[in-house]
Amino acid sequence: MDDGEILVVEDEVLILLDVEAALQEAGFRVSCEHSAAAAMAAFDAEPEKFRGLVTDIQLGRGGSGWDLARHVRATNPVMPVVYVSGNSAGDWPVEGVPNSIMISKPFFTPQIVTALATLLNGQPPASS
Repeated sequence: MDDGEILVVEDEVLILLDVEAALQEAGFRVSCEHSAAAAMAAFDAEPEKFRGLVTDIQLGRGGSGWDLARHVRATNPVMPVVYVSGNSAGDWPVEGVPNSIMISKPFFTPQIVTALATLLNGQPPASS
C-alpha cells in the first residue's frame, strides 16, 4: 500500500485488535488509539503521517468519533473516514463528515478493509 498510516480508534480492545490485524493483513500500516482525545493528539503531532481514519462513534470521555472526524477533516478535507458503530449509525447523515462510510456493528473485518480501500481509491492522485 502507499505511504501513510491508518488511524484506528476504538475503545473496545478486542475490536481494536481485530481491525488492526485485518488492516495489516491487507497491507496497511496502522496506528491505534483508544480515545478521541488521544487520536487527536497523535494526529495533531504528525498530520501528514496519516492517510485514513477508522473510528468508533462512542469513545467515552474526550470526544466522539464524530468530533474526531471533523477535527481531522479540518486539517485534511479529503481524509478517508470510516465510521463503525453499534447504535449511532442512524445519526450518520447528520453527524458524519461528507464522503465517509458507516459500518454498523456487528461487522466482518473485510467490510472495514473494503470501505477504506474504496475511499482511498476514490481520491485524486497525490501531486508530485
